[in-house]
Amino acid sequence: MSWAIAEHRPCTDPASAPDATLMPGLASGKHAIVVLKGLIPDADFARNRDRILRLFDRAVTTSYPNGQLTTVGPYLARFAGDRAAYFADAAQAAATTAEAGIDLARRTRERLAGVLGLASFDPAVQPDGARYADHNIRIYADDVETPLHNDNIMRDMAGDVLTLRTLTSHYSCVMCVQECDAGGHLELYRKTWEPEDERYKIPDGFGYDTAVVSGVDSLRFKPETGDVYLFNPTQYHAIERVAGRERVTMGFFFGFRDSAPDQAIAWV
Repeated sequence: MSWAIAEHRPCTDPASAPDATLMPGLASGKHAIVVLKGLIPDADFARNRDRILRLFDRAVTTSYPNGQLTTVGPYLARFAGDRAAYFADAAQAAATTAEAGIDLARRTRERLAGVLGLASFDPAVQPDGARYADHNIRIYADDVETPLHNDNIMRDMAGDVLTLRTLTSHYSCVMCVQECDAGGHLELYRKTWEPEDERYKIPDGFGYDTAVVSGVDSLRFKPETGDVYLFNPTQYHAIERVAGRERVTMGFFFGFRDSAPDQAIAWV
């Protein structure tokens, strides 16, 4: 089966027919990455971009022996030992972006629902009403990279009490707010995590030794400002070292339950 980048240019008419091949292609492995050009009108994207770039002073950097992640807004993995703090941070982040007039994540979900033919595309909510973060902003400064890793909510939430434990699939949606001058490619490998891969885990660090993907098919994708792209993060992936201007993205995860395959649930 082919494994390639699929580029799609959505019609600007919200009433246009959805493309029913995109998500099945991503799920089956036919599409490695789905790149959506023009999903958000240029003027709306530019307005959001200007407001996002003003939030750099709100960024938090988490450092590891082999790398760092700089974000505005939380991500669930950083709060593995303190879920209450995660939900509090998620609420604060939602207030921050609302006050700044940033609605890119919401608009992207609404457009994706139409383009992908989904009945709904909503942020995850706990039974007690606690809302998950529906996006974060990632900033990759000059000379920064993201080491090889994978994301798998089905693995990480197994036996947990969070509502995400019932999901049966996991995808990434990334909006390229600002492309960097050089580098910054998404490097994606055609391999999902297996328990025996833990021998390649970086001790006390982030991600895995590159030996885990030795000989595995891979591809590289450099997003352009305004691109919205989808991929399967349960496959190993990394972000190449950035050079020059910052690489800035807004993103979230999303997934489905077998009982509701047309209802996407978002979180980060």
